Amino acid sequence: MRILLLASAFNSLSQRLHAELRDRRHTVDVQLAGEDEELLDTVRRLKPDLVLAPMLRTAIPRGLWTRLTCLVVHPGPPGDRGPSSLDRAIQEGRAEWGVTVLQAEAEMDAGPVWAWAPCRLPERGKSDLYRNEVADAAVAAVLLAVERFASGAYPPQPQSGPGWTATVRTRPVLRQEERRIDWTADPTEAVLRRLRAADSRPGVLDELCGGTWYLHGGHREPELRGRPGDLLATRGGAVCRSTVDGAVWIPELRRRNPGGPAGVKLPAVTALGGLLPALPEVAAPLMPEEDDGPVWSDIRYREEGPVGLLRFSFPGGAMSTGQCRRLLAAYRYAVARPTSVLVLGGGRDFFSNGIHLNVIEAAADPAVESWDNITAMDELVDAVLTTTDRLVVAAVGGNAAAGGVMLALAADEVWCRDGSVLNPHYRLMGLYGSEYWTYSLPRRVGAAAAERLTRQALPVSAAAAERIGLVDRVLACGPEEFGRKAAHLAGLLAASPTTQQRIGAKKAAREADERTKPLDAYREEELAVMHRQFFTPESPYHALRSAFVRKRPVATGPAARA
Repeated sequence: MRILLLASAFNSLSQRLHAELRDRRHTVDVQLAGEDEELLDTVRRLKPDLVLAPMLRTAIPRGLWTRLTCLVVHPGPPGDRGPSSLDRAIQEGRAEWGVTVLQAEAEMDAGPVWAWAPCRLPERGKSDLYRNEVADAAVAAVLLAVERFASGAYPPQPQSGPGWTATVRTRPVLRQEERRIDWTADPTEAVLRRLRAADSRPGVLDELCGGTWYLHGGHREPELRGRPGDLLATRGGAVCRSTVDGAVWIPELRRRNPGGPAGVKLPAVTALGGLLPALPEVAAPLMPEEDDGPVWSDIRYREEGPVGLLRFSFPGGAMSTGQCRRLLAAYRYAVARPTSVLVLGGGRDFFSNGIHLNVIEAAADPAVESWDNITAMDELVDAVLTTTDRLVVAAVGGNAAAGGVMLALAADEVWCRDGSVLNPHYRLMGLYGSEYWTYSLPRRVGAAAAERLTRQALPVSAAAAERIGLVDRVLACGPEEFGRKAAHLAGLLAASPTTQQRIGAKKAAREADERTKPLDAYREEELAVMHRQFFTPESPYHALRSAFVRKRPVATGPAARA
């Protein structure tokens, strides 16, 4: 079939459905929501069999849904209605939820149901859940709905009448008045639920250090204590704030600018800058003891026999200059340990999306910060590429893009969860790219496929990535199980009688490749292009980066057809 994806943004769910539907040989077009007449013109030109709206902030025009079947993906179970469904479920502490695919009609979320799938909601942030448990359920429901629609024999279930048993609940937008935290009264559990329910957008509006900020994300602190509402410490760019019965780490802040340009979400310490009082930097141990308890850290290392496990998790998958350097230091620690297999990653959410565009946008000199960030990324990737005394596995539990994909490709093996989406390209940000991609990508998929992937700039599903050799193994499991499953398989790899042979062959291959063309030559060629793109004010990169960071539309978007 020909399916038109209609979305307010080509976000993670839109990308995953785009890739999954293409894998099933559907022709998929993408239209970003805008003027109704433009949308109707697109429909007349493309003549889709079906319109699918995976993420839409505006109503589908009546002139479209009355002429063509339009399916809306709603992040709630049947009967749940309203624009803040997932936010409310998380803030209320619900453990079970679902995703419904329903037909667009005049009343929002009230059309007939074509399919739905349940999902669990573990104690995670909204954006993490949206990209993982919710996305898994959405894919299952959408594929079933598309199959039912294609059959021409399935009658969707109206949300009324004798066959309808779910309770209908229509709830309004979750506004800041309901999200607000009372630091003098709310227990830690309630604070965390509010922070998790707003971790990506819109954030929780609050007063801090004499300013008004949106707080993004939250993690429990088991030991630090203070007067409720006070800032207690910093850790890796996050700030720790006391509650009435504990404390929480807040990784990111966004300044509220009434009437001004949209604020940029930044690491909390960076956002506060000179407003931040003198606080101790309370680092978590890189390799904690087993009895250290649930200490939050964005980088953590542990060992299971001959396997080293270096896990990292940065908000939004972005890696600033400082985060790259901290991860490089942790990587150097890990490769000094007596292991034969090192697993890089293994978390349930983003692996990496490369350089930190928000930090770059907010820098005094974005060109200089761009340069510092890309060179720090290159140093990290170089360390992985030149590790020749053990096997390195990149465990990609969530999505990865741009330099984050190239970081994974630097490893000897790449393992993905079956729900991962890869974007192995830089073009949509107006960049040539670095991170040794001109070495690693063709080495894996061949020169022709590398050119096609970087030119088309389309998302690739885990299954498609395995087919073309971009990844070596796809693990069919839920997001919570991925890390454990990857660690178990790494243990089997370490125990294999061929592993030492592979390590020897790897070292010989690296030396042969170095003689043919040194890694430094790839890096110098890539950075020569990147330097021009960073330091030329008219470069498209600057406008594209600013639009992306500030959520403004741009003329160039995702490919219209695949």
